[in-house]
Amino acid sequence: MSVQELLDTAVEGDAIPGLVAITATPEGVGEITAAGLPDDTIFRYASMTKLITTVAVMQLVERGELALEQEVASVLPEFADLQVLDSFEGNEPVLRAPASAATVGQLLNHTAGCSYFFSNERLHRYNEITGGPHILTGLRASVTAPLIADPGTIWEYGCNTDWAGLLVEEISGSDLETYLRQNVSDPLGLESVTFAPSDEQRDRMMPIHHRQPDGSAAPGELELPSPPEFWPGGHGLHGTAADYGRFMAAILNGGAEILQPASVDRMFANTLGDIALPELIRSADPIFSNDIPSLPVPQGWGLGVHLTLEDLPGMRRAGTGDWAGLFNSYYWIDRASGVAGAIFTQLLPFFDERVVEAAIGFEQAVYTEVGAPAG
Repeated sequence: MSVQELLDTAVEGDAIPGLVAITATPEGVGEITAAGLPDDTIFRYASMTKLITTVAVMQLVERGELALEQEVASVLPEFADLQVLDSFEGNEPVLRAPASAATVGQLLNHTAGCSYFFSNERLHRYNEITGGPHILTGLRASVTAPLIADPGTIWEYGCNTDWAGLLVEEISGSDLETYLRQNVSDPLGLESVTFAPSDEQRDRMMPIHHRQPDGSAAPGELELPSPPEFWPGGHGLHGTAADYGRFMAAILNGGAEILQPASVDRMFANTLGDIALPELIRSADPIFSNDIPSLPVPQGWGLGVHLTLEDLPGMRRAGTGDWAGLFNSYYWIDRASGVAGAIFTQLLPFFDERVVEAAIGFEQAVYTEVGAPAG
């Protein structure tokens, strides 16, 4: 089945409210395929923002302005004020000082102790009890939620890359929108990528849909604040599928105009050591996310990117980096095969079974069509 046939089948009967897919090679963007949407639709990249912000951090590392081993609080003293949420006594949170100090590298591999309300029951309960803002409110205070563990002890997915974006702003002296435009978007020609979509871009933006009890998908009332109180480097960028493809092509090309090849290699090297990834990320809020099972192969985490450490037969090769966005968009970057792909929609909750099935089928179809060696 071709990619176009796959996408057309996936959106039949409004099971998925539209899909746009893009492929990339080291030479540039490949084929863009759309079903139910224009191919220039603007998407909320959500956590697919993280890899772009990670590139910004690595640029500062290349320039000697920041070190991965450096403590976060040496640049952002307010990070030292974060306490660890151990438990609750009744409805009172039990907080303590962390036993270790988080580093820049730990922000990028999600071992700094930060979490998200929709994937951690303790933090979800903390926000309910205290009225603290969650990360999608766009409020600067949302990143000051308590840590869930001592830095360097466990892998916990969370707002780490939002803190990384604040590091970039503090060191560069530019707001993150300006920094990314000058140092990532302009060099690569990413004309659509922004934290602050224009009115024209908003007219092209896909509404956020929600899976309904009857299995259909319908637009909802959720919208991200515009503008937010701060530029969230972990989830706030918007753009087209084609522009994300151009970004992936640059990574496949050893960093092209934005990074040195050694920095890309460093990003795609497993950093977790003895720290294990969870077998299941349990949802703490079913409105936003389903449970997320682990892949049945060895995995790791680099800098800003999840890693598959063994070949997936007929699909990606060992060392492939991948991740996703909350609104059910997914990407992979297979440097061994020289191919990358991303598939976009705007649907909650995350890890929707039908979109995941389409994403897997898309990846399989790409390897079949391009003949890249896989498995």
